[in-house]
Amino acid sequence: MTTTARAQGATIWLTGLPSSGKTTVARLLGDRLKAEGHRVEVLDGDEIRRFLSAGLGFSKEDRNTNVQRIGLVSEVLARNGVLSVVPVIAPYTDSREAVRRRHEASGTPYIEVHVATPVEVCSERDVKGLYAKQASGELSGLTGVDDPYEPPVDPALVLRTQEQSPGESADAVYAVLVERGLV
Repeated sequence: MTTTARAQGATIWLTGLPSSGKTTVARLLGDRLKAEGHRVEVLDGDEIRRFLSAGLGFSKEDRNTNVQRIGLVSEVLARNGVLSVVPVIAPYTDSREAVRRRHEASGTPYIEVHVATPVEVCSERDVKGLYAKQASGELSGLTGVDDPYEPPVDPALVLRTQEQSPGESADAVYAVLVERGLV
């Protein structure tokens, strides 16, 4: 009987404002990791909210519940050898820290990446039209504009997507994975 080494999983959590580039970087990173033969899942915040967290609103409590659900799914995947890439706003420090503690408790690597794109740049990109809706009064509670965003205190990496291409940002995250022996 032959034995194979179990793949090392990890959660790579990309947090930042809407339209900061989280999902673009996550998809590029995920594609690269898959091309190299790694088991990868990209847990897109919008998709998770539509399905796993359907019915939740955008109060602080609902946002925290959403982050905890995503954190649980990601930790289970990562604990079982999957590289789980998570582009989720996750605006509150306490909810991100709870996800980090869950990973620490199971001995599962957790890498927090702050996609630190300034709100002015995010507003110009406005991928989903959220900033325009907020400006016209159609939307309130937009993270980083009229709802809080608490930047990570000590992330593994800070990406300034306004200063580099999406590919360069994905490469920087990949370099952290290499440095930590995860790929």
